[in-house]
Amino acid sequence: MDKRVYTKKSKEELKKILTKDQFEVTQENVTEKSFENEFWNNKEAGIYVDINSGEPLFTSLHKFDSGCGWPSFTKPVENGNVEENKDMTHGMSRTEVRSKYGNSHLGHLFNDGPRETGGLRYCINSAALKFVPVNKLESEGYGEYLLLFKKSGD
Repeated sequence: MDKRVYTKKSKEELKKILTKDQFEVTQENVTEKSFENEFWNNKEAGIYVDINSGEPLFTSLHKFDSGCGWPSFTKPVENGNVEENKDMTHGMSRTEVRSKYGNSHLGHLFNDGPRETGGLRYCINSAALKFVPVNKLESEGYGEYLLLFKKSGD
């Protein structure tokens, strides 16, 4: 759907524009505190984009309450914008999720999501995301995603 070009900003640029938490999460693979982050309980309609590059990652249409305290999604809005890597840190075998163009650490992928939607749970740090509500999609350059939020018959 999205045909724009996204690029990663330099670490120097990111240090100037991101908060300490945003920088640590996206650039140093830190995990923010559960239930103490901006979007874990956000129920507003819209899309979530990479705080670094702006590339679209997830939508509220695929967000669900997993009870873990971080935003959880069943799938990305654009598969090509999300990459998966093996993560063996902290004595665990997990799948890390990163943005393709921004190369931001987003969180992890687990197979304990809702069965009816494929069983995946993308557990994502709020600090890696910028939320764009439906009423601002057009003005912020994401107008092509409005169609996702149209109900049939509109």
